[in-house]
Amino acid sequence: MRDLVIQSLLLYFVLTILTGVIYPGAVTMVAQLAWPQAANGSLIKDETTGGTIGSSLLGQEFTSDEYFWGRLSATTPPYNAAASSGSNLGPLNPSLLKNARARIEALKVPAGKSSKVPVDLVTSSASGLDPHISPASALFQAERVASARGLTQHEVEELIKQNTEGKQFAVFGESRVNVLQLNLALDRLNRPASSTPKPNR
Repeated sequence: MRDLVIQSLLLYFVLTILTGVIYPGAVTMVAQLAWPQAANGSLIKDETTGGTIGSSLLGQEFTSDEYFWGRLSATTPPYNAAASSGSNLGPLNPSLLKNARARIEALKVPAGKSSKVPVDLVTSSASGLDPHISPASALFQAERVASARGLTQHEVEELIKQNTEGKQFAVFGESRVNVLQLNLALDRLNRPASSTPKPNR
């Protein structure tokens, strides 16, 4: 019995060292050496102050006409990384239609064009934190952003094209646009009265 207890304790300590210290330490070291940007949260820094603006992996809420808007977020408050969640609303739930109509109204879409709004612009993602929108959603907002910035629509559309990411490994998923990075590129082209994109604009 005593030998069994000793063996069990030894196994416990060996596995604790292997799985709790050596393995995570090795994984962390490899990640920091091979992918330091991703390993540290894919943070985006302000080019002037060096402060953190956000992460390319997490969406932010933008409400100003001078910026592109991302997907709706079902978290409270919007894009709350501590409460990642979808809305869990079924396709027949009236709240889903209500949220979509509210976004269409906020986008100032004429009644006759409401059916042409890209679906990802009026629905939330499963995580509530999606930082991307489709190129179609970005192009749909180009006229509004160009007007608010005093730019031509062509200039804004070119910026969208430059910030469109292709499929993962050219195979998986769809082309997408990172909203925060697009808004930062927009500020570099034409900075508004406010300095850098932040949540709730």
